[in-house]
Amino acid sequence: MAGRMIYLIGPSGSGKDSLLDAARAPLAERGCRIVRRVITRSAEAVGEAALGVSLEEFLAIEAQGGFALSWRANGLAYGIPRDIDDWLAAGHDVLVNGSRGHLPATRLRYPNLLVLLLTVDQTVLRQRLLARGRESVDEIDARLARNARFSEQLLAEHDPALCVIDNSGPLEHTVERLLDCIDGHPIK
Repeated sequence: MAGRMIYLIGPSGSGKDSLLDAARAPLAERGCRIVRRVITRSAEAVGEAALGVSLEEFLAIEAQGGFALSWRANGLAYGIPRDIDDWLAAGHDVLVNGSRGHLPATRLRYPNLLVLLLTVDQTVLRQRLLARGRESVDEIDARLARNARFSEQLLAEHDPALCVIDNSGPLEHTVERLLDCIDGHPIK
């Protein structure tokens, strides 16, 4: 029996990395593998535990067919190793920290995709982005507007394979909601 592709998306600052770290053990107990992304940034960069590679290395892996999925966003290149196809074929669920912009292409490749949209109150998200200090106030406001438009469009599709998870409160509650979605009992 084939496993499920689980595609976690959400705006920068929504807490995807924190959620994945907190949920790692209960996901492993369910046979769900969390994919380590390949990203064209320094391995010393703060953030997720991704494999940092140079653009040249990334392009070589991509040209050799080493990625099941790859995309460009925010000046970086992201890749999901082809190993996920073997894991899915072996019956493992596979959770990917994905890209909202790459969602349509991912749906084409994995039609039985379960999409997890991580949301957070706009005020909380704005504070998180300001605290990171990576962008100007104008850039943050533009990002927040794009995030709101994307979420509205996605919710308007009424996709039954979409589970919305609010991460505005305690992380423990967010982990519970994530596990409920994966177990097929999403909170409405």
